[in-house]
Amino acid sequence: MLKRKIEKNIRHWIENSEKALLIYGVRQAGKTFIIRQCLEVAECNYIEFNLIHQPEIIDILDKATGINDLILKLSLYSNKKIIPGETIFFFDEIQKYKEIVTKIKFLVDDKRFRYILSGSLLGIEIINLKSAPVGYLQTINMYPLDFEEFLQIFNVGETILEKLHNSFTLKMPVDDIIHSKIMEMFNLYLIIGGMPAAIEKYRVTGSIDDVMDEHRAIIEQYKLDFTQYETENRKLIITHIYELIPAELNEKNKRFMIADIKKSLRYDRIADSFTWLWKAGVALGVFNTTKPTVPLLLNEKSTLFKMFLSDVGLLTTIYGKTCKLKIVNNDKDINKGAVYENVVAQELHAHGYPLYYYNNKKNGELDFVIEHAGQPLPIEVKSGKDYEKHSALDNVMNTSEYKINEAYVFTNDNIKVKGKLTYLPIYMVMFLQDEPVEFIDISVNKFKII
Repeated sequence: MLKRKIEKNIRHWIENSEKALLIYGVRQAGKTFIIRQCLEVAECNYIEFNLIHQPEIIDILDKATGINDLILKLSLYSNKKIIPGETIFFFDEIQKYKEIVTKIKFLVDDKRFRYILSGSLLGIEIINLKSAPVGYLQTINMYPLDFEEFLQIFNVGETILEKLHNSFTLKMPVDDIIHSKIMEMFNLYLIIGGMPAAIEKYRVTGSIDDVMDEHRAIIEQYKLDFTQYETENRKLIITHIYELIPAELNEKNKRFMIADIKKSLRYDRIADSFTWLWKAGVALGVFNTTKPTVPLLLNEKSTLFKMFLSDVGLLTTIYGKTCKLKIVNNDKDINKGAVYENVVAQELHAHGYPLYYYNNKKNGELDFVIEHAGQPLPIEVKSGKDYEKHSALDNVMNTSEYKINEAYVFTNDNIKVKGKLTYLPIYMVMFLQDEPVEFIDISVNKFKII
């Protein structure tokens, strides 16, 4: 049974919070399973309603005249006993009735029961719900398994992870045997990805063909979702954008070109289609920043961006079986640049970083720039042997006004430090987490108010 990092957040909610809990994110990330598992491990009395498989629940929610009427009808519909002070209502697939979010305030205020909501394609919908109940709803975005979670299928224990993390922290090389083995596992992650159904298929059958079938089924479900949620005058635009992403990533600068959708098409005419993909979680937007200085948002050019898929396994399936075979065989004639950048974007996004890249005619382009511990951190991703050639990174590091203290270059090789540059194995992106910023102590013991 795969452990997920989100479990601790759900357990904390079960033990401590009176608010409702909403877990949303990309479809097939395992939301329903992990919620159900956490509730059962905690021995909670809960009742689950699925708004896709039980559309009658939508009618009950919509037409209830009050909380007592709602509880009465839900109790009649369910075959489980509802106990005030104990029962947790779990409403799944709430994208079918997103208005439930606006009703949560009144349900939470009633205090007799607790509520968990879950759904996909909710990012843009939640933003558009102007009456979202601030202070009554805790939200958590769930992602596909990151690489650290993926390592469970190889029984990589805490001891090895601690050794790897210590190497990352101390910037000391990893044992060569361990490094080689983790690189093999990382290559498998590139072809399997983090979707629970695909990982489980690999665990059971060991067949990449079966894994690819799972990926294709997920992609087809996404496309079906696109057509269901697009407005009538935008049919197939979202699908077309999504299908272009793998090809755009194979271009030299990887920036998404609006003209590839249709010549003379302006971004502002279809901006909401891109936003829908980003907020639904099926694609990741990495935006251009004209200066690698914090806050990066101040220099963002929102009309210039790269797009990545939410899961690297889906990307390599789209590229085909030959691509996957070359990755696991570590063939030298394959350019893994797009795949490596996708997995880095995926990991950074899952770890809570807003995603940016830097581009300047004079200095060149950096793959990523993030705000880390309150400072700009340039990141280059290199899949080949010439990873020490990075003119744009050198230019930026030598620009005194940027005041950049360090930069990371993710490669296939072991850890190496050269001045302000740290070369890290590509798999160590799993350890890149934001650090708390130290603020001045303004307690009364330190300062007197005059």
